Amino acid sequence: MRIGRRIFLLMLAAGASAADAFRGKSTLHALPAEPGKTPGAGASPNPFVRGRKSLVAAVGGTDPSEMVRKAVSLIGGFGPLALSRKSVLVKPNVVGGNGNPTTTNPAVVAAVVRALYDAGAGKVYVGDMSALVRGSTKKNMERTGILSAARAAGGEAVFFEDHKWVTVKVGGTDLKEVPVSEWIFKVDKVVNLPVIKTHAYAGYSICLKNFVGATRFSHRPYFVNPLRWEEVVAELNLAYRPDLNIADGTKVMVEGGPWEGRAENANLVLASGDRVACDAVGLALIKSYGRWERLAEISPWKMGQMRRAVELRLGAGSREELELVTASLDGDPAFDALMGKVKTLL
Repeated sequence: MRIGRRIFLLMLAAGASAADAFRGKSTLHALPAEPGKTPGAGASPNPFVRGRKSLVAAVGGTDPSEMVRKAVSLIGGFGPLALSRKSVLVKPNVVGGNGNPTTTNPAVVAAVVRALYDAGAGKVYVGDMSALVRGSTKKNMERTGILSAARAAGGEAVFFEDHKWVTVKVGGTDLKEVPVSEWIFKVDKVVNLPVIKTHAYAGYSICLKNFVGATRFSHRPYFVNPLRWEEVVAELNLAYRPDLNIADGTKVMVEGGPWEGRAENANLVLASGDRVACDAVGLALIKSYGRWERLAEISPWKMGQMRRAVELRLGAGSREELELVTASLDGDPAFDALMGKVKTLL
């Protein structure tokens, strides 16, 4: 496999950013792993199951607040997370400064923050680290509207590049350790809040890929092994497990990506305690539009991220290990038809 010109240029730009960091022009820090440290997030098994199957909820509608609450209620509600007075990190996709669906819909970010507070959370943070060649996370949060939405809902924004990193030992093929934002460990719970979209290099970007934004630039896939981008994404996820995944599908990128591409108004959100199962449903949704060549002839489970994630036992291993539950808040027959198609493509 040859490295394309765009990947080469991305690596070149990233290398320049890395050089600046090592010359002291960055606020990035390194923090050694604490011996025997147990992550504050994802320490317990997925509580959102039924009959030993991972539950994934898909809810259609036009009100993000109602959609988020309904989706979480369909898999068991916030109760299993025991959020009373707990600190929570919400991790949206803020890869750059373009709006939804390049990045997570600000309305969905606000809806999640409010729902967490209503469920008893003591403090909610909203954090990410944008791609190296796309500027500061703070500026990108401002441009996308995520910063104002998070603050209006009572969330406090954190920009991972301004904080320290914890090195986590992992047993991957391409990765033996992963420097992770200290914020993954400073809070009691982590809610993964990706957008559903295609990705020219990683195949797609949903739950698994969203964690890349919580890792230090030195361990981004294009530095680790650009020929195994998808597999590296999966191995990065050995460093943590989110307590809950809520995927923004209000608008879905079904071709192109990650910066721009063809978008469709799917008007839905997904919720699951299983990031692999949630990705499978999101991929089936992308496939249903028939635009993404990478998915045209294969099952969602055959995508590189998914194959490696199954090998690593990061979540559901097949269609038989998940249960998709759906609801339309406005009774739209188009949503029911779309979900019927998604189920056949799983």
